[in-house]
Amino acid sequence: MKTNKIFANQYVKGALLVMAGLLLGWLFFYSSSPSTENSIVKTEEHSNDKATIWTCAMHPQIKMDKKGLCPICGMDLIPLKNSNTEIDENAIEISESAMKLAEIQTSIVSYGSISKDVSLYGKIQVNEKRIKSQSAHVSGRIEQLLINVTGETVKKGQLIARIYSPELVSAQKELLEAKAMGEKYPALLEAAREKLRNLKLPERQIQQIETSGSLTTTFDIYSNASGIVNARKVNEGDYISKGTVIYEIADLSGVWAVLDAYESDLPWISIGQGVEFTAQAIPGKTYKGTISFIDPIIDPLSRVARARIEINNSEMALKPEMFVNAIIKSKKQSGQKQLIIPQSSVLWTGKRSIVYVKLPDTEHPTFKLREIGLGNSMNGFYVVLDGLSEGEEIVTNGTFSVDAAAQLAGKVSMMNPEGEKASTGHNHGNENNTATNNNHEKPKANPNSSPAHTPGMQMEHAEFTVAGNCEMCKERIEKAAKSITGVATAEWNIKTKKLHTSFDKSKTSIMNIQKAIARVGHDTEKFKAPDDVYSKLPECCLYDRL
Repeated sequence: MKTNKIFANQYVKGALLVMAGLLLGWLFFYSSSPSTENSIVKTEEHSNDKATIWTCAMHPQIKMDKKGLCPICGMDLIPLKNSNTEIDENAIEISESAMKLAEIQTSIVSYGSISKDVSLYGKIQVNEKRIKSQSAHVSGRIEQLLINVTGETVKKGQLIARIYSPELVSAQKELLEAKAMGEKYPALLEAAREKLRNLKLPERQIQQIETSGSLTTTFDIYSNASGIVNARKVNEGDYISKGTVIYEIADLSGVWAVLDAYESDLPWISIGQGVEFTAQAIPGKTYKGTISFIDPIIDPLSRVARARIEINNSEMALKPEMFVNAIIKSKKQSGQKQLIIPQSSVLWTGKRSIVYVKLPDTEHPTFKLREIGLGNSMNGFYVVLDGLSEGEEIVTNGTFSVDAAAQLAGKVSMMNPEGEKASTGHNHGNENNTATNNNHEKPKANPNSSPAHTPGMQMEHAEFTVAGNCEMCKERIEKAAKSITGVATAEWNIKTKKLHTSFDKSKTSIMNIQKAIARVGHDTEKFKAPDDVYSKLPECCLYDRL
């Protein structure tokens, strides 16, 4: 009876239900606890196996087990995806995000036609074949010059000077004496006439002397050619001898366009090629001609060979010393297409020319340096002689960025052909820098730390503005930069006016490079060219001063 009353109590019933639930829960979890513990252990082990490794997009040699900042450049680290693909130990792997950041672009190597638009600069000059000298055929004194200044126009047969000559006076006396004995000695008369003819007296003057029977003290000199008086050699009152040049006369109805061709242009130029050119003084008009002569010897001072074009100038529009710009559309005569690559893909170091080839079948973009042999340059391209095959993919934009990443990673690079390990200046633990070894000291992120370089070399890339106008400026600027010890590459862009250079900063500095360029006549961001050097530049090279 008491028992029934106990169980009838609501509090007792609630307590019993709670105890029953706890009992059932203990029985259930007790039986499953061993497998649960094993599962937890396995999960932890699996989690450890897939621990995330963090790396830098620009410095893939950095590998850490925690997210943070790159100790070299200070960029945020990104997770490194596991890959079972084995790559060449000298190749450099770059993430997609890093390629976009550095604007790295690639293209496929292919065959193309060998052609080039050769730009040449030169001047209009007098056609040497049309220059004639007006000489004195007798000795005497200049009594009168009817052409007193250079540049005057004369016509053939025009009276240009008067001369007193004792020799002609004597020849006249001989003629008159022979005339008096002409019936008896006709041969003597004819000999006297011939002597005057040899002295270039006109036939009408000889007949006039015979008819008048009197001596003439001055004799007229007539022009033997039509053209422009290019030079006056004597003055009134001068005594001259036989053969003295009085005037130099140039016929400008035909002139030469003489173009300066550098050594690199000569393979694209040949006699008989068609040329189009314009004169700065005659805008809007294009002249055409063919190359009639190329200097067989290069000028030792200007380092150019001159190509000559003969031009009809009947309208007299072209004046000697006018500047002209010419274009030669040249094609190689072999007719066979050759392997070509963009000039922007090539890095130069001394005699070596190198490119970065993209390795196929890799999870991330991977590039490896390769030395190649180059032929002629043309319209922004090079002919490849050896080292590449059709269909291979190479870096065409951002090549310097890929090479810099390779240098920092201790891979084979432009200035590190042996691939020696570059020191980052930080303690990253063991040699492989793997995050699985937790015994080494973790490196501290330092955004201000400097990139490392190959031992013995401290390569640096720089870009700055250089004033200039044309291809002649480009060659002069790049030559001046490369003349500095320690400069590896120098390339000036005509459109952007930017010079991109790489140099060993242990041997030179950016200031030394800019000074050298200024010395040859081109303003830079830090230095101005001397006025006397700038004023001596060809007219086509005169730019707006910085």
